[in-house]
Amino acid sequence: MTEQEKQLIRHKMMQLGTKNMGAYLRKMAIDGYIIKADYTQQKKLAAAISRAASNIHQICRRINGTGRFYAEDVAELKERQIEIWSLLKETQKEEL
Repeated sequence: MTEQEKQLIRHKMMQLGTKNMGAYLRKMAIDGYIIKADYTQQKKLAAAISRAASNIHQICRRINGTGRFYAEDVAELKERQIEIWSLLKETQKEEL
């Protein structure tokens, strides 16, 4: 293996975040490819949906307890919906 080939392999390993050349070379020899997925956007979206679901649950508990529904509740739910739509649009832009 030439020095240039070693540098190319090290560069690809760095892109994947791996430091073990033996493991990298075995994986490439067996599978021929490695896929590194970035789930940052999906995690943000899941967190936003979780916050919205939590808000809905709290509002439902309050309605069941008091029989009242407040304008602030509607505003909070709309804010969470906007956050979710914004994250979905951002993810879609990155994929296109």
